[in-house]
Amino acid sequence: GQAEPGKLVRRAYYDLIGLPPTTKQIADFLAAWEKDSDAAWRGLVDDLLESPHYGERWAQHWLDVVRYSDTGGFSNDYERSNAWRYRDYVIRSFNDDKPYDQFVVEQIAGDELAAEKGKDADPELTIATSYLRMGPWDTAMIPQDEARQLYRDDVVHNVGNTFLSTPMRCCKCHDHKFDPIPTQ
Repeated sequence: GQAEPGKLVRRAYYDLIGLPPTTKQIADFLAAWEKDSDAAWRGLVDDLLESPHYGERWAQHWLDVVRYSDTGGFSNDYERSNAWRYRDYVIRSFNDDKPYDQFVVEQIAGDELAAEKGKDADPELTIATSYLRMGPWDTAMIPQDEARQLYRDDVVHNVGNTFLSTPMRCCKCHDHKFDPIPTQ
């Protein structure tokens, strides 16, 4: 059945922006609900989708998927001093309602798009490719050729996991059993 208006407003806030409504926001919604419940609900959802907190909330989920971190992980755990630029790019993308296909292409090939556009390129395109540097990374005590190959393997695996929901590390050893992804 239909939830009570007080529960609806709390659910909407938590679901869309991850924060509870204030007492005033609840009171305002309940007053609007009394006048016209459909208009109050539409207005609430529209307001929450326009909130900058919407992008912050949904960026959290995306950043978990892409293994976002402000540090490199492992034993050296060096700081990625500009990782915040990628985080903010993701938040802006959600808040600007960027089309998903554009969001994907920018993260995988934003540097190539920027090179095509030359001086007129949006710096966001280069920032978006920071996606390719997410995840644990440490080259300490590993020969550079091997480290480069490990990095490439990790990028391919992460792209598969992120955009295809398919792990790609197994392709190194055998063909995928049910997917058209051969070892070669």
